[in-house]
Amino acid sequence: MSQAGTLILIMSIAVLAPLLAYGVSRWLPVPLVIFEILLGVLAGPDVLGWAGDGQVIDTLSDLGLAMLIFLAGYEIEFDKVRGDTLKRALWAWLTALVVGLALAFALTGLSKGVYIGTALTSTALGTVLPVLRDAGDLHSRFGSVLTAFGAVGEFGPIIAIALLLSGRAPGRSTAVLAAFALLTAAAVWWAMRPRPPWFPRVIAKTLHSSGQFAVRLVVLLLAVMLGISQALGLDTLLGAFAAGMLTRLLLHGAAPESAGPVLEKVEAMGFGFLVPVFYVVTGIEFDLDALLSGGRALLLLPVFLLLFVLVRGLPVYALAPPDLVRRDRRALTLFASTALPLVVAITTIGVDDDVLKTDEAAALVGAAMLSVLLFPLAGLRLRGERRVVEEPLGGSESW
Repeated sequence: MSQAGTLILIMSIAVLAPLLAYGVSRWLPVPLVIFEILLGVLAGPDVLGWAGDGQVIDTLSDLGLAMLIFLAGYEIEFDKVRGDTLKRALWAWLTALVVGLALAFALTGLSKGVYIGTALTSTALGTVLPVLRDAGDLHSRFGSVLTAFGAVGEFGPIIAIALLLSGRAPGRSTAVLAAFALLTAAAVWWAMRPRPPWFPRVIAKTLHSSGQFAVRLVVLLLAVMLGISQALGLDTLLGAFAAGMLTRLLLHGAAPESAGPVLEKVEAMGFGFLVPVFYVVTGIEFDLDALLSGGRALLLLPVFLLLFVLVRGLPVYALAPPDLVRRDRRALTLFASTALPLVVAITTIGVDDDVLKTDEAAALVGAAMLSVLLFPLAGLRLRGERRVVEEPLGGSESW
């Protein structure tokens, strides 16, 4: 199939997936991403063989992943993730990294262990937040704790990718990362500076016109941070995450009354187009044959699923704030153990570097897909039914 035909197929799946999710939600609140990926697998070469590939599709998929990480960076509310909760989240992730690398080294050896161990420490913040929002828990105490632990679980592996998977010597990787941090700090200083009076006026005046100044500025910030990270030889996900944080600081500081509507427009662009392309292409490119043809890959899948809980979840449970009751700590463990986007990114790097085999990557991604399906649902059941959806303060925070 041509690239144009494949794009039409991908967007058809993107339209069908929320209809299926809505229909099933009366019995089970299955995350939308599951339908997008499964329909992608169905359309992919290992099942129906309808979808093709090409540079355009790959580029759109990469932009979708960048937008997903960008929105995760934007979601961080700095006033809620600092202090003791942030310290606990940092220690929980560092503990997970040490345990994950140690277990992965023991199971698979040094070279593969770096990739697998890093993937086991991630949290799919952009995937679990919509589930929490729909349950009315996003702005509760539990929601703020999950945001803190999830933000570190999203940002930490990105840093680990830059340090451990770049192929550079550790000293050089650290120096490059420090250079990026300095540039990001300069950008934060710029974002937090007082803006001239015309700035919020232009945003408000063009918000509902063809000008769309704020949206274009957001896209420019994302492009600049992606360009900086690429120029330094870092993974572009680091730039995307930093761009999200910068955008929040800029909009909420200079034009707080317009921040909500601007975010709605950026989310419409992301979740209406780019992010679904990433998830559907993930399904299309999923190596189902490699997973099903050999017994080893199928055996690895439940092992990896268990390791997500042991490596990422148990440190979260142990270091969760003491004011959380036991059922909330258990629910936090399951939500934090949910992984997917960064697992896809890390396994792709591993396969491209000829370190991970395709069946190993398929088993790890398959386990991550199951974590998205099982862990948030189990976490919600532990928390209990909550049907009242809270509206976020200061505009849309939807995922």
